Amino acid sequence: MGLGCLLTSGLIGLALAAPLFGAVAHAQGNGLVGARAAARDISAGVAVTGATVQRSGGTAKFLFDLNRIAQVEAYVLADPDRVVVELPETSFLIDPAIGRLAPAGRGEPAPLVSSFRFGQFAKGRSRIVFDLAEPARIVKATAEATESGGAAHLVIELAQTPADSFRAAARAARAAQFQKAPAREEAAAEAQPQTKPLIVIDAGHGGVDMGAVGAKSIYEKDIVLDVARRLAAKLAAGGKTRTLLTRTGDEFIPLGDRVKVARKAGAQLFVSIHADMLNETSVHGATVYTVSDRASDAEAARVAAKENDADKAGGMADSEEIGDVNDILFDLTRRETRAIGHQFAMSLIDFWKAAGDSNKNPVRSAGFVVLKAPDVPSVLLELGYLSNDRDLAKLNSEDWRQTAAERIAQAVERYFNRRSAASEPSAATAGLGAGLASAR
Repeated sequence: MGLGCLLTSGLIGLALAAPLFGAVAHAQGNGLVGARAAARDISAGVAVTGATVQRSGGTAKFLFDLNRIAQVEAYVLADPDRVVVELPETSFLIDPAIGRLAPAGRGEPAPLVSSFRFGQFAKGRSRIVFDLAEPARIVKATAEATESGGAAHLVIELAQTPADSFRAAARAARAAQFQKAPAREEAAAEAQPQTKPLIVIDAGHGGVDMGAVGAKSIYEKDIVLDVARRLAAKLAAGGKTRTLLTRTGDEFIPLGDRVKVARKAGAQLFVSIHADMLNETSVHGATVYTVSDRASDAEAARVAAKENDADKAGGMADSEEIGDVNDILFDLTRRETRAIGHQFAMSLIDFWKAAGDSNKNPVRSAGFVVLKAPDVPSVLLELGYLSNDRDLAKLNSEDWRQTAAERIAQAVERYFNRRSAASEPSAATAGLGAGLASAR
């Protein structure tokens, strides 16, 4: 469609959600896009019901249909260059695929905006994030009542601007956003006997950060949340462990906050669940990643770089790095923690063979921000590739996702059975509470 006008309206997000997941338990919800769209009661809130996109060389205009007037704030961020539009908590009843804009046709000027995405950012807040191909200024960002009344339009108009002007605006916006960063509610573990080990289950991405997108608008953030819920339910049924999910719905959680959840709760294991996407469609199978200072190979470095950009996908100025402590006890604990994480990764791959294919190099390592807790053994599981037809069919299968959750649960339970049967903790681990109390 080139740079022409693209229109979508009505409850397209619901209409396109035909291959939905069925309910597994009360915690499972109702599936992918349908569960996401039905998760919020829009009777008293803001809803987007349609969108029109107009791009023409150095300008772009986006018109979103709203059910009511809403407060709007817009600003630019750099590295990568983005426009962020802040809204009150909003239900987006449109197909997220509308944000995957077509590239310019032959002989047409390059578009100003290459793509956009939308979703919840924090409690009471939603965002639309536009990815810029060129520096841009915000000409207009407002919600206007329609002539008929009872509804409104969110109007976003952008125009090309000199790079130095854009950078200056981005620096000012970055400083302002740090001053008013949202206070996030931390998840709380269920009240259970503390003798049971705690596993923090991290469903990657969420909210405005959609993660990878497969054919037929299958979204990574929905698949991994479903598997995370199934895993928590399976472990709860076993009665041997406690579980805590970093997110329980379609919400954006910064990488640093995910690590803080695990450390503050005193987790004994952190499992982050993801799915990957490549231009090469033949690559398939699951991979388990652990953290390391240097990537094990180029593919591990690529995946880590992609996952570490999740905060930027959510419209944040910077990702929060987990700082190091120059302390011998800290370093010993971190080394032991990483070694234990690698042991669990190997065990997980063994159990995974019954659930599906493994990648030809199934255990890798790199500098994943979300795995950097120095005192919590952590792994990141890539379930498969949304770019591969065989993997996509499995990921979109309720039966397969249940089997995957069961295999992960078995690996977790064997891991803790072996840990409890082992000798007393090492001196480094025994001194963990005192040595790292100030780092929590």
